[in-house]
Amino acid sequence: MKKFLKFALLVFFPAVVSAQSKILPADVQIKTAVLAAPEDQRETATVFGYDAQGKFTKLRKGSGNLICIADDPDKDGVRVSCYSKKLEPFIARGRELSAEGKSEMEKREIRQNEVESGKLQMPDAPSMMYLLSGSAENYDVTTGELKDGNFRYVIYIPYATAESTGLPEKPFAPGMPWIMDPGTHRAHIMVTPPTK
Repeated sequence: MKKFLKFALLVFFPAVVSAQSKILPADVQIKTAVLAAPEDQRETATVFGYDAQGKFTKLRKGSGNLICIADDPDKDGVRVSCYSKKLEPFIARGRELSAEGKSEMEKREIRQNEVESGKLQMPDAPSMMYLLSGSAENYDVTTGELKDGNFRYVIYIPYATAESTGLPEKPFAPGMPWIMDPGTHRAHIMVTPPTK
């Protein structure tokens, strides 16, 4: 009977079985998520990821300054990030709005209005975000190791401009820093090292 039920699930509900099987064990999600962080901050980072049902949840409470986000099992490739706790209100609000079905432009407008009204607080000092991405072919789902991943560094500095920082608004050489969304609550310095 058990074999029949398993067969029926695979035949009639393959998407459900496939989606649940893509969710990795919590320890593997944590190991992969913290790869984006500097080595000396990996052990103390708080990590969010996905439970067995695919619900976004806290996998580990940390004592350090960084919050890390595990790879989304519903997206192609591997992408993890870690960011300063000071960015959590802004990032968490973005997740809430995404869950409500808001588009990227709607999220930007809503968060801008909330920042300007004082409802949503942005960091009062530059705040760091680390991103790491790579292909599924270079990812070991049993160990959480990612080979040949690509880093990107983002430093949020709300309302900064090219004039206030001396940075250009677009890069002129591979890996050089530049400022994106200058003069807005989303202003941030981008640094993208050349890909491997």
